Amino acid sequence: MSDKFDFGGEIVWRPTPEYIERSNLKRFMDWQGIASYDELQERSTADVAWFTDAVLKFLDIQFQKPYLQVVDLSHGIQRPVWCVDGEMNIVTNCVDKWAENEATAGRTAVIYESEEGDTRSLTYADLHAEVNRCANALRGLGLGKGDGIGIHMPMTPEIVVTVLAIAKIGGVILPLFSGYGVGAIRSRLADAGAKALFTADGSFRRGKVTPLKATADKALKNVPTLEHAIVLKRAGNEVTMVNGRDHWYHDLIPKQSDKAEPEPTAAEDLIMIIYTSGTTGKPKGAVHTHCGFPVKAAQDMAFGTDVQPGDVIYWMTDMGWMMGPWLVFGSLLLGATFFIYDGAPDYPAPDRLWQLVERYKITQLGVSPTLIRALSPHGDEMVKKHDLSSIKFFASTGEPWNPDPWLWLFNVVGEGERPIINYSGGTEIAGGIVMGNPILPLKPAAFSAPCPGIAADVVDENGNSVCNQVGELVIRAPWIGMTRGFWQDEQRYLDTYWSTFENVWVHGDFAAIDEDGMWYILGRSDDTIKVAGKRLGPAEVESVLVNHAAVSEAAAIGVPHEIKGSAVVCFCVLAPGFQPADELRAELRKKVAAAMGKPLAPKEIWFVSDIPKTRNAKVMRRIVRSAYLGQDPGDTSSLVNPEAVEEVRRAR
Repeated sequence: MSDKFDFGGEIVWRPTPEYIERSNLKRFMDWQGIASYDELQERSTADVAWFTDAVLKFLDIQFQKPYLQVVDLSHGIQRPVWCVDGEMNIVTNCVDKWAENEATAGRTAVIYESEEGDTRSLTYADLHAEVNRCANALRGLGLGKGDGIGIHMPMTPEIVVTVLAIAKIGGVILPLFSGYGVGAIRSRLADAGAKALFTADGSFRRGKVTPLKATADKALKNVPTLEHAIVLKRAGNEVTMVNGRDHWYHDLIPKQSDKAEPEPTAAEDLIMIIYTSGTTGKPKGAVHTHCGFPVKAAQDMAFGTDVQPGDVIYWMTDMGWMMGPWLVFGSLLLGATFFIYDGAPDYPAPDRLWQLVERYKITQLGVSPTLIRALSPHGDEMVKKHDLSSIKFFASTGEPWNPDPWLWLFNVVGEGERPIINYSGGTEIAGGIVMGNPILPLKPAAFSAPCPGIAADVVDENGNSVCNQVGELVIRAPWIGMTRGFWQDEQRYLDTYWSTFENVWVHGDFAAIDEDGMWYILGRSDDTIKVAGKRLGPAEVESVLVNHAAVSEAAAIGVPHEIKGSAVVCFCVLAPGFQPADELRAELRKKVAAAMGKPLAPKEIWFVSDIPKTRNAKVMRRIVRSAYLGQDPGDTSSLVNPEAVEEVRRAR
């Protein structure tokens, strides 16, 4: 790629001595005698074995049998083996070691609030007892090591217990979005050969009951391996229980013993398969292990968002998105507290999120740019009437920012003092490739650096490193959190990440590094639009559009054009108080032309009520494009709003 990159941002936050001296990152660097972040980055990527060993010790990851070698690369960089011959069940590190220590047993592990306002909390001792009861119940049903167990539940304390109990018995966690439809549940459970499923009668969203078990029942008719369904009573809606298969959670779990031994597991034993949507065909099942995903999650949480004992982290997520397990494993490995909320973050009023922050003194708050774009039009007063002084860090992931909402969050909510830790990676990464941190400065919408231990780079079409221009985001060395492959589909894993350049992971994102060393993620490279030979990232166009007061969300796609090769078509969701009009359409087209150049002005702009996106607010441009062109959109199971696809289709 040869396109020059010019984001034009200025540094708006510099770490204070308080942020630096408090940080886990500074403590780690001091322990290892490292003077600067650049030195840490160079050493951690040149010697991944040293770095990984140091992280495992820093996090106090306890092994029942020590590993003989940190990493074995004899099978190639694509198939590393970590913590060779080590034995460790991650739940002993997440829960048992804290609960069995008198000094930490009474520390709060998880805090919960429902949309209706009910609250609960569990100490580490409480969580330990609940996980053991659940583990014993699973064992009593004949479930154990290697058995796949699905989780299709709302974000309640029970979902945390089930995640940990499955891992404790050596089972395989299969997280599913609570909003999945029949086909999505069926395909994932069948692919993994699931033997059991945790679900619920229903959940609440904006005061209305969303049935869950009824959907799961239809899916399970075509999962021949499934023997048991455990049902949480959450919404109180009527459900049908299948004799011999279905068990009420509240009947099965509480009567069990609160003592249970962890299943002896190798460090590289399978702990979880997280399915991600593919562009075509069946979803990809990213394989993760006991010493992989949880360790990377805790590392990023410690070094990026600086979570420590006494902190309360809340990341708005569903357990079906990787940030759900990330939140659970990362915070518990660090001995911290995490908050979960089961409901809409702007219900019954748009200040619900800020109420939660104030009430529970949340210290690290993970949001999405889409949410902030939706909240900011409600005004600054909505924020200022709440005491948000507990917040130390904001964080965000899932999609690129544009500067205006980033600056609103930073200046209005964060009073120009709290950093926004931008975070980008993926399910297959088990966390981040690039991330902010407490010791480096920030620009709006930027990432300060690659995560420690991630040998990230930006390259052109020939694989050469580039700076200050757009290129492919790649990784040149292995890391402990990387997926061990796709479930029962080795070739697809190799084709997806390792087939472009020899021994280089190509992530599929366009990125850029500016002259100050700041990183930017500009969207999926397969979303790129090429107009008359010029490559254009859709996020560039979308950023211009949402900077207009009338536009709250936007999606840009490329469509075939007989002369230019591709032309730009945009879909815009209007902010409250604005109506579709040809005059507005012309104004927006002119605004893009002024910012990007006349040849890149949109051919068409359509006004829609919503844009197809996933539960974690990622805009699905490939689905927008396919729907607009009347093509098969492929796997749409991850969409939170499938009705938006039809609106795009009607636009054509």
